[in-house]
Amino acid sequence: MKRFKIGELSVDSGTPLLSEGSSTPQVFTALSGMGLRYKTLETGERQVISFIMPGDFIGLQAAVMGEMQHSVEATTDMVLCVFDRSALWDLFKHEPQRAFDLTWVAAVEEHFLGETVASLGQRTGTERVAWALVRLYIHLSALDLRKGDSIPLPYRQQDLADALGLSLVHTNKILSSFRSKGLAVWKDSQLTVPSLEKLATIAALDPEREPIRPLI
Repeated sequence: MKRFKIGELSVDSGTPLLSEGSSTPQVFTALSGMGLRYKTLETGERQVISFIMPGDFIGLQAAVMGEMQHSVEATTDMVLCVFDRSALWDLFKHEPQRAFDLTWVAAVEEHFLGETVASLGQRTGTERVAWALVRLYIHLSALDLRKGDSIPLPYRQQDLADALGLSLVHTNKILSSFRSKGLAVWKDSQLTVPSLEKLATIAALDPEREPIRPLI
């Protein structure tokens, strides 16, 4: 693992980490900070694919497919663990347990994207926002980033709207409704959820615990 890791990299908020269509000799793990995965459409509009949290693996797509099919940007200041992409196949050859861990990470991301597609197709706007907030709350709680009823959520409402296929106005109205009902308050980059069960009920979601994540 020490041979696989080649260093650490600190980047500022707003820094592009990977660009769609590009290839890079490195892959990364987010050690701290948060970011976005997104795809730019031909019209210039942006579709947010997922939110990057500490521990997420970045750049596997380019390592396997030769180039990125989406872009990655730092939303906050971030510290990245840098790995040599050319050593990825040696990891699969000589460290099968670590290779399985890496495959597990990719499988969980695929599962999350499948849930996202189901939400876009089958949930109402209110249910989509509730689903996203519950998912983010559970994930960040599992990373020990929850303090009391609050988690850090340093994104814009536009980012959430883009991820859920909603207009900014509609998203703002739903969040205002949640705030007035005491279900969730998103303010100053913090999300407070007094009752996760109530919010999960709106999302028609069972707030199960996060699966135990492997080492990588």
